[in-house]
Amino acid sequence: MDILRIVNFQTSALGLKSLSSLNEFHLLLRLTLNAMSDEKNLNFLEEIIETDLKAGKNNGRLQFRFPPEPNGYLHLGHAKAICVNFGMAQKYGGKCNLRFDDTNPSTEETEFVDSIKSDIQWLGFKWDAEFYASDYFPKLYAFAHQLIDQGLAYVDDLSSEEIASMKGTPTSAGKDSPFRNRSIEENRTLFTEMKEGKYPDGSKVLRAKIDMAHTNMLMRDR
Repeated sequence: MDILRIVNFQTSALGLKSLSSLNEFHLLLRLTLNAMSDEKNLNFLEEIIETDLKAGKNNGRLQFRFPPEPNGYLHLGHAKAICVNFGMAQKYGGKCNLRFDDTNPSTEETEFVDSIKSDIQWLGFKWDAEFYASDYFPKLYAFAHQLIDQGLAYVDDLSSEEIASMKGTPTSAGKDSPFRNRSIEENRTLFTEMKEGKYPDGSKVLRAKIDMAHTNMLMRDR
């Protein structure tokens, strides 16, 4: 198979017009899965899974998921992720769910949802359950209020550029937002008003209050 055929798939699954090209690409992915099944050459994911299974973790229950955002057609990287998640579930007798991360309605279309489902089926897989992140919004909103009530989250008025500039570096601490120490009552009121649409989009954001001096930048306020 020449590399051009693979590159064409990155635009969309429909980018490969020739049936022979589709079959060749499908064969390549299936051969990859077969190679993953070689017990003599376990990859690091399989090593972790088999270690947990031997230890009886979670009573041997294995749950995987493929969580695409429906804002475009799948590309080669997605195909690889599909094969890893669904392939692992097949190999070890687990389940794999399809969970759409539909949290940005301005970029998402039903067309992309249908296309993603079609591509997964074309690759020879079937999901066990289908979920949408938007179905959990009420629960996520309640969780956010719990964090506010515990003093673990605050409403920030800084722009995304200002927040990034105050993050610091791996060797230097970040700076606290001037809005970081708002009271729980003020944060609760502001967050409720954000949900009610009283402020322009992007003018306020709820941030987790963690540690702006943490050596791991991922553990600083998010």
